[in-house]
Amino acid sequence: MPSDIILQPATLLTLSLCGYVGGAVAGLLFARHAKLANLLSFSAAALSGVSGLFAALVFLASAAAPLRQIELVPPLNPFVQFTARLDALGAFFLAIVSLIGFGLSVYSLGYAKGFLGRKNIGVLGAFFNMLLLATTLVFLADNAFFFLITWEIMALTAYCLVSFEHERDETRKAGVLYFVMSHIGTGCLILGFLLLFQTSGSYGFDTFHSIGGQMSASRRNAAFLLFLVGFGTKAGIVPLHIWLPAAHPVAPSNVSALMSGVLIKTGIYGMTRTFFEFLGTPPNWWGVTVLTIGTISAVLGVLYALMEHDLKRLLAYHSIENIGIILMGLGAALMFLHTGHGLLASLALIAGLYHTINHAAFKALLFLGAGAVLHTTHTRNMEEMGGLAKRMPTTSFFFLIGAVAISALPPLNGFVSEWLTYQSLLQGFGTTESLIRLMFPLGGAMLALTSALAAACFVKAFGITFLAQPRSHHARQAHEAAPTMLIGQAILTAACVFLGLFPTVFLKLFDPLTEQLIGQQISSQLTVVNGLVLSGIAPNGGTVSTLGISLIALCLVPLPLVLWLLFARGSKTRIGATWDCGLKSLTPQMEYTATGFSKPIRMIFKTLFRPRREVQREYDFSPHFARTIRFEAHVEEIFETRIYRPMRIGILRLSRRIRALQAGSIQAYLIYIFVTLLLLLLFAL
Repeated sequence: MPSDIILQPATLLTLSLCGYVGGAVAGLLFARHAKLANLLSFSAAALSGVSGLFAALVFLASAAAPLRQIELVPPLNPFVQFTARLDALGAFFLAIVSLIGFGLSVYSLGYAKGFLGRKNIGVLGAFFNMLLLATTLVFLADNAFFFLITWEIMALTAYCLVSFEHERDETRKAGVLYFVMSHIGTGCLILGFLLLFQTSGSYGFDTFHSIGGQMSASRRNAAFLLFLVGFGTKAGIVPLHIWLPAAHPVAPSNVSALMSGVLIKTGIYGMTRTFFEFLGTPPNWWGVTVLTIGTISAVLGVLYALMEHDLKRLLAYHSIENIGIILMGLGAALMFLHTGHGLLASLALIAGLYHTINHAAFKALLFLGAGAVLHTTHTRNMEEMGGLAKRMPTTSFFFLIGAVAISALPPLNGFVSEWLTYQSLLQGFGTTESLIRLMFPLGGAMLALTSALAAACFVKAFGITFLAQPRSHHARQAHEAAPTMLIGQAILTAACVFLGLFPTVFLKLFDPLTEQLIGQQISSQLTVVNGLVLSGIAPNGGTVSTLGISLIALCLVPLPLVLWLLFARGSKTRIGATWDCGLKSLTPQMEYTATGFSKPIRMIFKTLFRPRREVQREYDFSPHFARTIRFEAHVEEIFETRIYRPMRIGILRLSRRIRALQAGSIQAYLIYIFVTLLLLLLFAL
C-alpha cells in the first residue's frame, strides 16, 4: 500500500477505530488470562490513540477548504442515515481523545496490574476500549440518531467503569447517581434534536446547519435551553455537577483521568456544535447566560476544591472550575457574535477550545499522579500522606508540572488559554454601549480570583501530599510507580509543556475550525514574531511569549553559580538539623494540615460553606488534662442539601401517592388509556 494512502486521515482513523474494537475483543477473549488481556487490550488502545492523533493533526493541517469533510461511513438506508464524517470541529476533539487515550493506555499497562487477583483486568480493558471508541464516534457522528446511540453507549460504558469496584457502597451510589443524571441530560438532548427535526424534516447534521434562522424565537430559545441542560449535565456545570465529585473519586484512576480529560469534554463539543453551527446568530441573553454559568461554576468549583482533603475529589471539583473557564470563553464568543464582532468571537472561541485541550492534558496528568499515590499509599486522604517527594520523586515532579499548569502559571499551557480568555473578556468592554458590557470586566475579575484560588489549592495539594514527613505507615512505605505508569505521565507532561511553549504552532490549526463555526480565520490576525510572541487582535491588546519567558529563565539559571564562584567559593558548608523551636524533634503531628491550610478561606466564605465542627475530648483524671482530642470539621455542599435532597424527598412522596393509581382494575386502566389518547389528539390538533 503506498505511503500517501496510509497517511490519509480516513485510513488512519479507520485503523484507530478498528484498534479500539480489537482491544475490547481481546480483553474479553483473554479475560481469564489477566496479564495477556492487560497487554493486548491497553496496547491496542495506545496504538489506536497514536493513529487517531495523527489522523486529526493531518486533517487540520491539510484542510484547504474550511468546511471540508471526510465521509467515513456512508448511509445505511434512505430512512435512517447512520453517517460518520470528519470535519474541523470533530478533528479537534478527536485530537483530544486520541492524545489523552494514548497517555492513559500506556499508564494503564502498569496501573491495571494492581487489580491482579482482585478484579477482572480483561473486563476493565474491554470497557476502557469501548469508552474510547464510543467517545470517538460521538465526535464523528453526522446524524442525530447515530449521535444519540453513541452518546448512550458512551454513558453506559462509563457507568460500568465507574462501578468497576462495585463491592463498595460508595461506588454503587456514585454509579447510580451518574446513571440518573446522564439520562436526564440525554432526555433533554432528544427533545432538542426533535425541535430541530420539526424545522428541517431530517436528522442529518448537514440539514441542521444554521437551522436556527428558520425557527421561531420560542422554539429556538427552547432548543438552546435544552441543549444547555443536556450537554451541561455531561460537562458538569453548576448546579448539574453533583455526579462529578461523586463518580470521579471511586472510579479507577485511569478511568477518572479519562472521564475528566475526555468524557466531560463531550458536553463542550455538543454545546459548541449546536450553539455555533446549528442555532445561528444568538440573542444576547444566550451569551450572558453561558458566561454567567461559566463564572459561577469556575468560582464555586475552586472554592469547594479548597475544602477537600480527598485528593481525587479535590481534582474532581477542579474539573468543574475549568469547565466554567471554558464556558466563559464560549459565552463571550456568543456575545461577540450577537454584536457582529467576528474576530473577537473567534478569539474567545479559540480561548475556550484551547483551554479544553489544555485542561484535558493537565487534569489527566494530575489524576494519573493521584492514581500513582493511591496505588502505593492505599488512601485518598491527604492528611495521611506527606513525605512522598523523597519516595516518589518522578511522580512528584510530574504532579508539580500539572499543578503549575492548572494554576495558570507561565510558561505552561494553562497560562496561555487563560491569558487568551482574559484578552477576549477585556476587549469586550468596548463592543457595546449597554450595561451588559459590565459582564466582561466582572468575568475577568472572577477569572483572576479563580486563578489565585487555584494556585492556593495546589500549594495545599502538593505540599500536604508530597512534602514534610509521612503521616501514616503506608506513606512511609511508599515507593515509586511502575515504569509504564511514569511513561504515561511523561507523555502528558510533554503535552503540557509543548502546548504552553509553542501555542502559535498549534493555534494555526484552529483556522478551519473558526472558519467552519464563525466564518472567520484568526491566525493571520495574531501578531507572531519569530514564533515567540502571541498578540491580541486589537491594537491595545496584550502580548505574551511563553517561550521567551522560558528562555529568559534559562539565561538566569547560571547567575547563582556565578555569584557563588565570585563570593562564596571558599566558604564552608554546614549541614544541620531543621530548626524545631527548641523541641526535642519534629514529628508529623506538628506539620501543617490540609484543614489548617484551608481554614482562612473557609472563614472568609463561611456564608457559602456553613462550616461546623465537632470536638471530642477524653480525660484521665482531671478535666484540665485531655488524654485524646478528636476534631472534625464539615462544610455544607449547598446544592446537594438545599436543592437535590429536598427534590429527592418530594419525588419519593409524589411517587408513593401516584402508586395509588395502580388499583388493579382493568376498567381503570382502560380509562387511563382513553384519557391519554384524548389528550394526545388534542395536543396534535
